[in-house]
Amino acid sequence: MKKKRPVSERKLLGIAGLGWLFDAMDVGILSFIIAALHAEWNLTPEQMSWIGSVNSIGMAVGAFVFGLLADRVGRKYVFMITLLFFSVGSGLSAMTTTLTAFLILRFFVGMGLGGELPVASTLVSETVAPERRGRIVVLLESFWAFGWLAAALISYFIIPTYGWQIALLITALPAFYALYLRIALPDSPKYEKLDQQRKPTVLENVKSVWSRRYVRSTVMLWVVWFCVVFSYYGMFLWLPSVMVMKGFSMIKSFEYVLVMTLAQLPGYFSAAWLIEKAGRKMVLILYLLGTAASAYFFGTAESLALLLTAGMFLSFFNLGAWGALYAYTPEQYPTAIRGTGSGMAAAFGRIGGILGPLLVGYLVGQGTALSMIFLIFCIAVLVAVAAIFFLGAETKQKELA
Repeated sequence: MKKKRPVSERKLLGIAGLGWLFDAMDVGILSFIIAALHAEWNLTPEQMSWIGSVNSIGMAVGAFVFGLLADRVGRKYVFMITLLFFSVGSGLSAMTTTLTAFLILRFFVGMGLGGELPVASTLVSETVAPERRGRIVVLLESFWAFGWLAAALISYFIIPTYGWQIALLITALPAFYALYLRIALPDSPKYEKLDQQRKPTVLENVKSVWSRRYVRSTVMLWVVWFCVVFSYYGMFLWLPSVMVMKGFSMIKSFEYVLVMTLAQLPGYFSAAWLIEKAGRKMVLILYLLGTAASAYFFGTAESLALLLTAGMFLSFFNLGAWGALYAYTPEQYPTAIRGTGSGMAAAFGRIGGILGPLLVGYLVGQGTALSMIFLIFCIAVLVAVAAIFFLGAETKQKELA
């Protein structure tokens, strides 16, 4: 039988990162589409918040289901299935004319997105050497910034002139190319070495995640994922709309969010450089503390200069923390339950992604000050810092079990 050639780290990073980029384009462009649909469909703040929350409901279901499936059928096949969910759902959602149909399709888009991210980081973690693993996973996450940047550019140049439907189609079609590239991608070498005849059942894997050996890591991850996702989707899905609420036009808001998005790139690259030097815990704590401070100043900012500065630091620290979290999560579990453990943590976190946008919508509807709303997110991030500090263990350059 012909032996499979191992894939190079660069090729793996490129193929996995391309799908990550298209996923980020979709999430990023959704924040701009919410602002456009508000004007076109006369949506209330509560209805606007449900668009982001339904996306997160799908992500929670996808992370849980596809995480379990990744430990049963392999990382590669689940990787491909999730991108198909995302591509088809995103393309079809461009053709909707009602909020109900749009919400249903956003659920399926969310399933694909929620399933892909933890499975992709698991696949990359299991393929890369321990001394480079953290850096490569953070660089994988950095494709998210390029996706958001592309979303901001598409939104700025396409939505005001050609409409949000064209913008959605632009994000959906190229994703099929990433799907084509993945066909030649080999599965995780660690997964392929597992005894396929003695593979644990789904229920056994779930029990193992909560066994005495892993319960401390699981509790820590679930708290961190919930708080980080809650604050990220609450803040970033509403970012263009918040700029409109602060008195800027839709086009100006898109322009300013584009400037803030650029700060994500140095956030990722600095985290990628630090993570193998300072360790996962230190990078996560440092970047989450920066996120909390930036969120506070963004919420209280009254001048344009302070608003842009706080927004750029918010992007810098928050996305750097995301990169470290995706590197840290798969390292908590052995290969047999790595997909399950990572997927369950991400799924629980997506509950925060459901509540965050909803909370903003209802608080804005009640006239709550933006400073108070962002203070809530600031506190949530500090809770995540406490969980990492007291419950987290350093996994820098450790061989995966």
